[in-house]
Amino acid sequence: MHGWIILNKPLGLGSTQAVAAVKRNLREAGFGKIKVGHGGTLDPLATGVLPIALGEATKLCGRMLDASKTYDFTICFGTQTSGLDAEGEVVAMADYRPTLGQVEAVLSQFIGPIEQIPPAYSAIKIDGKRAYDRARAGEDVEMVARSVTVYALSIQYADPVLPDGAFLKSVTLSADVSKGTYIRSLARDIAFAVGTVGHVTMLHRTRAGPFNLESAISLDKLNAFGQGAAQEDVILPIEAGLVDIPALDLSPEQARAIQQGRVLTGIAMKDGLHWARGADLRPIALVENIDGELKTVRGFNLTL
Repeated sequence: MHGWIILNKPLGLGSTQAVAAVKRNLREAGFGKIKVGHGGTLDPLATGVLPIALGEATKLCGRMLDASKTYDFTICFGTQTSGLDAEGEVVAMADYRPTLGQVEAVLSQFIGPIEQIPPAYSAIKIDGKRAYDRARAGEDVEMVARSVTVYALSIQYADPVLPDGAFLKSVTLSADVSKGTYIRSLARDIAFAVGTVGHVTMLHRTRAGPFNLESAISLDKLNAFGQGAAQEDVILPIEAGLVDIPALDLSPEQARAIQQGRVLTGIAMKDGLHWARGADLRPIALVENIDGELKTVRGFNLTL
């Protein structure tokens, strides 16, 4: 059992709980003990695409964590909370509400490489302890700014305070971002940029690396699989997590060399990551070509 289950994570379920649900349903479906891991944490208050790796696919979890991701999120203007979302105490309030034009005008400031300060309620470790644990213990947590990249940022929907739509109660945006980007911090900074405060009331991940909502299944479908429903469309093959890089077909001799960890030379190909496959088209390894030398990054132990 090697591959991916892409869960459309529901509200209130943590990533660790989602992994536990997958393990339970695999056992109930008769697959026994399988190594399981997730490719990118989603807070309980967030929903959407959560890639969960099975077996040899867990070797790709690190690559999935590094992948870009896309989110839809709603900023509610006028209040800021300690967690920058619907949880936590209100720490700041402002009467001012922006217009749609003002929101549109500031978005360009947040596209491209930016510096952002992560939320105090985050999983970042400070002196070996999670920031959220320190914040919940009442400590004054000082977060350090980090460099991230916002590839795209656009308005999806605006909710006006008044019928004429002059001022906004909230706005829903879509953002395509690099690893390490905190959407709650992005929302806070956008609110500041239009002269008010705000917090996130909805966060929905629509893409994580090569996976999107079209390949995601509901928790109900996962549970039905555990109760004997067909496996079709529930478990995706391991190569589904590799479609964003080229495949490399190897001869039997080359495949053996890669499986033995040897460096190959003399293959006409572009530099960069590829996934190598043998005559049966099964993935053999994640490989990288640098200046004509093909080296194994991660080998896969897939048996028929």
